Amino acid sequence: MSIVITGATGLLGRQVVADLLAAGVPAGEITAVARSAEKAADLGVRVHVGDYDRPETLAGAFATGDRVLLVSGTDLGKRVGQHSAVIDAAKAADVAQLAYTSVFGGPDADFTLADEHLATEQRTLDSGLPYTFLRNNWYSEMAVYDITGSLARGAVVNNVLAEARIATAPREDYAAAAAAVLHTDGHLGVAYELGGDTAWTFGEFAAELARLSGGPVVHTTVSSAEYEAVLTGGGVPALLATILADVGDAISRGRLAGTPGELAKLLGRPTTPIAETIAKLLG
Repeated sequence: MSIVITGATGLLGRQVVADLLAAGVPAGEITAVARSAEKAADLGVRVHVGDYDRPETLAGAFATGDRVLLVSGTDLGKRVGQHSAVIDAAKAADVAQLAYTSVFGGPDADFTLADEHLATEQRTLDSGLPYTFLRNNWYSEMAVYDITGSLARGAVVNNVLAEARIATAPREDYAAAAAAVLHTDGHLGVAYELGGDTAWTFGEFAAELARLSGGPVVHTTVSSAEYEAVLTGGGVPALLATILADVGDAISRGRLAGTPGELAKLLGRPTTPIAETIAKLLG
């Protein structure tokens, strides 16, 4: 039996592999699926060269009894087909668990970015494979990606309403949770709603950024169209800008504000506060 991580050279996949090793899982019992053997060479585990877009390369990646983490792809609009290739290969191999990095809220996630995740969940259910859905909330890294611009402008600009809250967690927390459900028992047939312990507003985010940086920073809400223009003006592709603005609208509707506490339970500790992520980046 192996623990198999797909997309293993991505930021999340790499962290999951590192967490499994740190938990004492022998390197010989971990397989990293990656498009490039060279990029995966430093992971220190077995490598299978496989590509979501080339289903034939996934043959042999999985074996009966394996525990598999399907890390969602990044090619928006292509992910259902890509994920289905992994699910089909895992089904053919009769794996013991297919864990998938999905979207917070599951069926209640009524925004465009969720569509491919929900389709993948359904595809997994249809396959009959023992599953674990890791429904991750927004990454804290996404909230701080434009921190330099926010400091320069003196404003955090987006289309999120002032009173809206979001319960983010950093990539390291989500990776640790994924590692936990892969190397411990009792997680089959479960959909975990994962996010931070505390939901915060972007006004609070701006205030913390101001406190840590020593300069004035406020939160400014603009229309969705204006926010898309800000994003595309900064080099974000048009499709992604539209999707991010749609997520902003979902945050305003309260879709990412839930704090069920399930991430902290899997971690065995509190989740990492957004202030710590800001401080780490500024440091």
